[in-house]
Amino acid sequence: MGDSVERLYDGVIAARHGDPTRSRTARLLRSGRAKMAKKLAEEAVEVVIDAMNGSRDAVIKESADLIYNLVVLWVSSGVQPKDVWKEMERRERLFGIAEKLLKEPTDADPRRKVVTLESRRLRKRR
Repeated sequence: MGDSVERLYDGVIAARHGDPTRSRTARLLRSGRAKMAKKLAEEAVEVVIDAMNGSRDAVIKESADLIYNLVVLWVSSGVQPKDVWKEMERRERLFGIAEKLLKEPTDADPRRKVVTLESRRLRKRR
């Protein structure tokens, strides 16, 4: 899978300066990180819904969309696949491949800052 994700990453990098009228990727990258994060969240929810409905084929298709939107967000955030693979290797050495690290509580701010994904002005209805 790593090779596929890296090829996708290279494709997103190549498309980022493309014509947004012709390239969905260029348009998404120009839409801002909030829009990219919203698209990623939407795809994640679709994967969950399809999994809960037992729709294997839909889970596969939506997972591909999820990975695409994750890679677009990586590009926007300056994250390379090798950075993620390195973190996964570190975790594997500590806990094994199928385990997730426990979150360590911090004294500073134990919760992440909540950010608004999309800022829209509410229109007054007349």
